[in-house]
Formats: sequence, structure tokens, C-alpha cells
Amino acid sequence: MLQYIFGGDLPWSSQDWTSSDDTVRGGRSFSNLEFSDSNSIAIFNGFLDMNTLGDAGFAAQCSKEDRVWDLSNYDGILLNVTKTDEKIYTFSLTDRATAPNQSTISWDYNFIAARDGEQVKVPWSAFKPTYRGRNLKHTTRLNLKRIKRFTLMMRRS
Repeated sequence: MLQYIFGGDLPWSSQDWTSSDDTVRGGRSFSNLEFSDSNSIAIFNGFLDMNTLGDAGFAAQCSKEDRVWDLSNYDGILLNVTKTDEKIYTFSLTDRATAPNQSTISWDYNFIAARDGEQVKVPWSAFKPTYRGRNLKHTTRLNLKRIKRFTLMMRRS
């Protein structure tokens, strides 16, 4: 079963997204999320500054936490990537609410999509728990009935 969360028959909206860049820690990275005229495609772009904070630079767009998604009836996430620069990106899920600019455990999947685009199929088992980009060995399972946030990020992996 396929259900759009963003895009497709559910248009993208700037009201649903906010940036979360390393400027909160003194970095200079930035990200943008722009939309096609029909709002069916989102364009993620920005600048990843690897000098100011060293390997700790990041630029991300996050869905706002004003909704909860129940994804427990699905096998995973399908990302339709239309074009890419063939760099490493991270798609994350969070099942916990956070205060602004605060960290929490996220469930990350790193990927490099083909230059001309592809469908990136991500089963739940491929998401790995992390805290501030560091892998966690022991944590509770991702609560698929209570997804609070989606994040698309560029960072050094």
C-alpha cells in the first residue's frame, strides 16, 4: 500500500517545514526547501560548511511537530528523488517531541541517489538510532504509531 505523506496528491507546503542548520551552534551552513509550481515536488538545497565546526556541520529541513503520523501499517518509506548531486543525504524519523533547537534520538537512513534520480525504498529495519549523528547501540524501538518529525539533512557521514 502506498500513501503520500508529502508531495504527489498531497501538495508540499512551506507551512509544514522549518530549517534546522548548524547556525544554532555557530556554524554557517544553511538549507532551503523550495517547491515546484504545482507543489508536487520539493527541491532541497543549501550549503554545507565543513570548516567552521569541522566535521560537525549540518543543514536540514524538518517537518513541524504539529502532527503525529501513524505509519505502523506500512513497510517503510519511499523517497522519489528526481535529481541529485550524488552526495550523501540523511532522511530521519523522530517519535519524540523536542523543544526548539534541542536534540533527541532520531532514526536515520543515509543514502546517495543516482544523478538522474531514483526511487529510494527504505524499509523500517534500515533506519538506525542516532543521537546528534552518533550511532546508538541500545535504545527503545522506533514507535511507528507516533512519528513526530521527518528530516532531510546534508552532513558529513
